[in-house]
Amino acid sequence: MTVTASRPPKVGGSAKYVLRKLPLVTALFWALKIVAVTLGETGSDEFAIELKFGYVACAIVFFAFFVIIVGVQLRAKRFYPGIFWTVIFSTSIVGTAISDLMDRGVGHSGTVTRNGIGYGAGAVILTSLLAIIFLVWWRTGQSYGVEKIATRKGEVLYWAAILVSNTLGTASGDWLSHGAGLGFRNAFFAIAGVMLLLLAAHYLTSINTMVLFWLAFILTRPLSAAAGDSITKPVSEGGLGLGTLWGSVVLVGVLAALVAYQTWHIRRHPLDMLPAPTHRITGQPQQPNGLVVLAHGPHPDQIVEV
Repeated sequence: MTVTASRPPKVGGSAKYVLRKLPLVTALFWALKIVAVTLGETGSDEFAIELKFGYVACAIVFFAFFVIIVGVQLRAKRFYPGIFWTVIFSTSIVGTAISDLMDRGVGHSGTVTRNGIGYGAGAVILTSLLAIIFLVWWRTGQSYGVEKIATRKGEVLYWAAILVSNTLGTASGDWLSHGAGLGFRNAFFAIAGVMLLLLAAHYLTSINTMVLFWLAFILTRPLSAAAGDSITKPVSEGGLGLGTLWGSVVLVGVLAALVAYQTWHIRRHPLDMLPAPTHRITGQPQQPNGLVVLAHGPHPDQIVEV
């Protein structure tokens, strides 16, 4: 099998590389991420609240869906936009259900019940869990650079961090909207303001890029939660009144269009390969998460499967 890369590594002789499994972080990445997790918010609310399936049933079903689709992603040999963004959506919809179950308790009322621990406590627990994941990530010798993940272990940690961060984002967004009394629109504008500050920090400061990425990634979840509520909630509550069903339909259409565009773009401009992975500290070879290929001969833009 022959594959052509757009900007291949410049090497002499033969060298092993891995096809990328995760996308580059661009403006399109953030647009897709926001739409996917907003859809997870509205979709979860449609099943748990409007259709009265309840938070427990939704958490169980959506988690099973996440396990299946992330399994497909882990087994894939390269980046497939449709699979990747389905996993992102699944982390959002299961994260919303889990957050609502923790914060509001058993039921489907859309408000805090006597069985819930509350938005603030839920955010503290989830923040602590996310910190533990990042600590484990660091101690395992994997790269924090999300554009450089080429190992199976690194990708598993990546998806664990995304699942928890999206769950944390739901709790944070609900706390800003309900607990802090900002309402849906004001919460959206407050988080959007912080996102603009992070964007400015990226271009104007020397703050580590990966620190800014993960802060932005976490914050896009409450941004999307506030955006979803702004779309679906009644006008009397500060929303547009579309409801969770029609709001979800609109978001599915937007997400499908963006995924189709990314698929088309990657076919025209294939993603670069990554060097065969090694441990960050010891330098020992690591299990790759994608297809291992071999650059060879006088034309390194031509690669073949090992």
